[in-house]
Amino acid sequence: MEWYTLRVISGKERKIRENILYEVSSNGFEEQVIDILVPSENIIEMKDGKKKIRNKVFFPGYLLIQMDMNKESRYLVENITGVMRFVGPQGHPDPIKTDEINRIIGVVESGDAREVIKTLYRVGDHVKVTDGPFVEFNGYVQEVNDDKQKLKVSVSIFGRPTPVELNYLQVELEK
Repeated sequence: MEWYTLRVISGKERKIRENILYEVSSNGFEEQVIDILVPSENIIEMKDGKKKIRNKVFFPGYLLIQMDMNKESRYLVENITGVMRFVGPQGHPDPIKTDEINRIIGVVESGDAREVIKTLYRVGDHVKVTDGPFVEFNGYVQEVNDDKQKLKVSVSIFGRPTPVELNYLQVELEK
């Protein structure tokens, strides 16, 4: 059984996965289609100073499917609503390399799908510190570091502007 990449309608990956699983069980193909993955990660978005967790698909428009590729199983899968085709040269399904699929499965199963915080902070934004030693201090953003998910905020301590490094979850935009 090998893994293949399946091109599907973007944004409908989970629904199409359910449809494939339904058709596979309805038609007795459980021994030929083993698993279907929709690799995803959690994104923490800050909206109005509140955390919102959203699940984002790693590969929009694609599913990973482990199956025994033959005419019948391929026909069944390709004729499900939302499925476009298998990925491969000249329309021939090309199996995913073992090391690549193992890496993807490892990330999905280990839960190491990193939590990325998508920020709305920009240099010059006025913020209020909500956590840590500078709670209730107000300041403005001097730097935004998306890689480390940190902000350099200038707060007034004893009347003097002092740069403080804070993570995204320790501040909220002032209204």
